[in-house]
Amino acid sequence: MTSRGWLRGTTVRKGGASSSSNTTRNSTPQIQSTSTTVFGGGVKDPSGRTSEYFSMDDQCPVCKSDRYLNPKLRLLVSACYHKMCESCIDRLFTLGPAPCPICNKTLRKLAFTPQTFEDLDVEKEVAVRRRIAKDFNKRQEDFADNRAYNDYLEEVEDIAFNLINGIDIPQTEARIAQYKIENAAIIEDNLRKEEQYAQYLKEHEEAERLEREQRAEELRKLEEAERLEREQGRQELIDKLETSDKDVKKLIARSRAEAAKRVAARTSSSLQRNTPGFLRSRPTRSTAIPDVPHVPIQDDWYAYEDKFTLRKDYDDPVSEAVRRDREGIMRAGGYTIEEAWERALRFAVAGLDLQPLQGLQSQISPADQDAAMASA
Repeated sequence: MTSRGWLRGTTVRKGGASSSSNTTRNSTPQIQSTSTTVFGGGVKDPSGRTSEYFSMDDQCPVCKSDRYLNPKLRLLVSACYHKMCESCIDRLFTLGPAPCPICNKTLRKLAFTPQTFEDLDVEKEVAVRRRIAKDFNKRQEDFADNRAYNDYLEEVEDIAFNLINGIDIPQTEARIAQYKIENAAIIEDNLRKEEQYAQYLKEHEEAERLEREQRAEELRKLEEAERLEREQGRQELIDKLETSDKDVKKLIARSRAEAAKRVAARTSSSLQRNTPGFLRSRPTRSTAIPDVPHVPIQDDWYAYEDKFTLRKDYDDPVSEAVRRDREGIMRAGGYTIEEAWERALRFAVAGLDLQPLQGLQSQISPADQDAAMASA
């Protein structure tokens, strides 16, 4: 079939891949992954490759070369966020810094980065916020209250807005430089914390990966052992049926019961082995709350018994209702007149320990003093 490809107007490439000669232009934006170059930048995937955005409608604004005529066209983004092809970058900036042919800003060859997003405004905002996040990395615990933290976040947003929209660039850069000088120690400390946290996440992910591989290997061994055990049980059952004179149904039922017991025992042991490592490493915690024994009041309790004497009778109109309660309805609830009298006397003498007003006697009129003493 491939030897007659030229009859159908197709080109046979090395390796067996063929493509039609009457290709059509595709305008659908695509994402291609290329290896990192000297230009750097872009968003890296876990393998370290840069994911670049490209479209068949791309065209270099300098040399007007497009992807339709040059399929290997690659556009890179400058520091002023203008796109140029690699050929124009080599031609204009190989000998050293040169002005941008679009905005006349001085550029360097190494300052060009791959395009990650379709919209260059989004590309600029992401780059600006990535740059600011390296220096403005304070956390909420670095502030005394939420108000100070919110003011700090608002200041960061103002700086980002100015840099993204090109507003007061010299003043904004001066604010950033001043902030870096004043908070150099905090910035360095937070960077170190972020590196430690990233290292912790990396180690945790590596431990989880090793644990998953170990569980997969154990599962594979378990499945292999189950297969061998089934074959062995089947062969043993066949041998018993050939040599034994017992009932066939009983032999089969006994064999199945033994196999079910082995499967249950193996399953329970595998569940214990496959418990995640971070759970196995922790000590077993009991959910039962210990019943702490009750300890009565052990402080210097003063009940004021030495300040009053309870008599057997008082002129108390309120207690007359209790005296007339011949059916014992009130007394049945545990109410006694003596307890009410004792409580009233105790509260009365306890107020005698209140300290008098001090330091304000000269500022209070005699009438106010008399009123205060009367109320006390």
